[in-house]
Amino acid sequence: MKRLLLLLLCVGLSFFSMSQQTQKPPLHGKHWMAITGKPLAATAGSIIFQQGGNAVDAACAMLAATCTMWDVLSWGGETQALIYNPKTGKVIAINALGMAPTGATAEFFKSKGMNFPPEYGPLAAVTPGTPGGLCYMLAEYGTMSLQQVLKPAMQLASGYPIEAQTANSIERAKGRIKEWPYSKAVLLPHAGQKREAPEAGEIFVQKDLLETLTKMVEAEQQALKTKKTRKQAIYAAYDRFYKGDIAKEFVRGCQEQGGLITMNDLANWKVKEEEPLHTNYKGIDVYKLQQWTQGPAMLQCLNILENFDLKKMGYNSTAYIHTLYQAMNLSFADRDFYYGDPYFPPQGPIRGLLSKEYARQRASLIGADRNDDKAGPGDPYPFEGKTNPYTELLKQRGLTIDTTNRRNPGFLPAHDARAMIATPDSLYLDRLHRGTTSVEAADESGWVVSITPSGGWIPACIAGRTGVGMSQRMQSFVTDPTLNPFNVVEPGKRPRVTLTPTLALKDGKPFLSFAVQGGDTQDQNLLQCFLNIVEFGMTVQQAVEAANINTNQLWLSLGGTKVSDRRPRPGQLLLHNSTPQNVRTALQQMGYTLSFDDRTSGPINAIWFDWKHGSFWGGSSNHGEDYGIGW
Repeated sequence: MKRLLLLLLCVGLSFFSMSQQTQKPPLHGKHWMAITGKPLAATAGSIIFQQGGNAVDAACAMLAATCTMWDVLSWGGETQALIYNPKTGKVIAINALGMAPTGATAEFFKSKGMNFPPEYGPLAAVTPGTPGGLCYMLAEYGTMSLQQVLKPAMQLASGYPIEAQTANSIERAKGRIKEWPYSKAVLLPHAGQKREAPEAGEIFVQKDLLETLTKMVEAEQQALKTKKTRKQAIYAAYDRFYKGDIAKEFVRGCQEQGGLITMNDLANWKVKEEEPLHTNYKGIDVYKLQQWTQGPAMLQCLNILENFDLKKMGYNSTAYIHTLYQAMNLSFADRDFYYGDPYFPPQGPIRGLLSKEYARQRASLIGADRNDDKAGPGDPYPFEGKTNPYTELLKQRGLTIDTTNRRNPGFLPAHDARAMIATPDSLYLDRLHRGTTSVEAADESGWVVSITPSGGWIPACIAGRTGVGMSQRMQSFVTDPTLNPFNVVEPGKRPRVTLTPTLALKDGKPFLSFAVQGGDTQDQNLLQCFLNIVEFGMTVQQAVEAANINTNQLWLSLGGTKVSDRRPRPGQLLLHNSTPQNVRTALQQMGYTLSFDDRTSGPINAIWFDWKHGSFWGGSSNHGEDYGIGW
C-alpha cells in the first residue's frame, strides 16, 4: 500500500520552498511572547508582561481584552486552556466550558422542531465559562491581582476605537441584533440611521460591561481589605459573578428574553482542572484537552499518519494530500460518534481511540488510489478489552459491522445515507469555518499558555444590563443518540466543542504552543501546522502561513437545526489557489470534488521554543487581525 502511495509522487511534488518569504515577519523574543486575535489585545498582554506578570497573567489580560473587543467572542462564552507549569514540568488542562441549563433536554428542542439546539439567541446559551476560567487560571497559576489583569479590558470597555472587522460584522448582523433589546442598546449606537453599527475608528463604549467588571474588581478589593489572600480575593470576584448581584441580573436578562439559565445553574457550575490527553509523534509529546473537545481527533490523526512516510511524499503532493484527507476522515468519523462530556455516562472509549494499535488498524484502511466516501466510525472497544455496546445504534444509522475482515473490523455504511452535494454553499462554509480567537503566551521563567476561547460572538444576545453576550455553544449538542450517544443534550452536561488549544513538548521541554480559530477546521489546520514544522522543516511563521487543505467529510458541529444542514460532504476538498494543475487533475481522478481559495486556514497563532539560542519564535497568521508582540 505504501509503495502505491509513493507512486503518486510523480503526479505532484512539493510546491513549498523552504526559502520562501513570509508575508509577515516572524516574531522574536528573549523574555516573553504575547500573541492573540487583536492588536490592542496583544498590547494588553505586553503591558502585563512589562509590569512583571508571568505568562498566565498576560494570557488572562489578553483573554479579557479579546472578550471586551468582541473578537468573535464575549464574556459569556467559554474558555479552554492548556498551561505548562515549569515548576512541575507538567501540562495542565483547564475546562471552563459552560453546561446546559435546567430544562435543556432533547425532548425540549425536538418539541420545537429542532434536531439540534439553535444557532442564536437565549436558547443557544450554556452557562458562562470565561469569567470563571479566567479567575481560576489567575488565582491558581498567576501572580497578579484581578484588578491589575482586568485594567486593560476595563479601559477598553470605557471606550476604544473599534476596528472595521467588528464594526462591519455588527452592521451585517443588525437585523438579528434588533431582536434582543439589550444587544441593540449596546451594539447599535446609531439606531434608526442608515448605518446603525459603530463606524470603524469610532470610540465604542460599553457602560454595562464596565460596571460588571468593576463589580468583580470591587469584590476582590473588599476581600483583600478583610485580610483575604490574593487567591481568596480573586475567588470572591468569581462568586460575585456566579452567585451575587451580577448573576441575578444575568439570569433575569436571560429569562426575560426566553432563555433557560437559572441561579442554580450558575452556582452549580465549576471550572474543572484536568489531566490532558496526549500522544507521542516521532519523539514529540502532543497534548490536547479531553474528548469534550475535538482535540483528540488530531492525536488520532498523528497516530494514523505515523504509519506513512510523509516527508518522502512531499509537502502538499498528491499522495500527501490524499493520505492526510483519509486520515482526517477516519479520525473525524470517530469524533462525530464517540466524543462527548466524560463526566456524564456513558463513558467514551478514549483509551481505545488513542491506542497505537487502533491507529494501525485505521491506517490499513487507507487506499492509495481513491477517496473512501463511505468512511465511518471504527470500533475502538476491542482495544480496551471490551465489546462495543453501540452496534445496534450504528445499524440504525445505516452502518453495519464488517465481519469479513477480522484483522480490520470497522463500521461500513450499508447504504450511502449522506447526500452528495457538488459544491459547498456559502452558508455551509460559514458554519464549517466559524471562527473565534486564540491566545498564546510564554515567558522566560518557563510558563506557557495556549487558549482557544469562544462563545458570545456577534450576533450575540446580551443578558440584561450586564453587557455580557451569552454563549451560543448549546448548538454543538445533538438530540438524536444515533448521531452520537455521548453528546445528547441534558441539563448539567457540557457539549462537545470544536475548541482545541495545543501544546507540544520535546525532551520534556516546551517545543510548540499553538491554536487557531475556525470551527471544524481547527484540528485540520493545527495538524498541518505541526507537520509543516516537524516533517517539512518550516519556520513557525512559514508554518502558520502555509497552504492547507480542508475536508468537508465530517458532521458539522455548528449551525442549522436540521440533520440535512450538518451532513458530511464526502469527497469535498478545499485546496489553495496555488495548487498545481497536475495535482488538481490527479485528485479529481481519485474522486475528489475540489474548491479553491487563497485562504485555507483560520488564523493560526504559535510560539516555537528555540532552546539552542534561548529564545522564542512567534508565528501569527498572515490574514485576519491576529497580532503578536515579543521582547
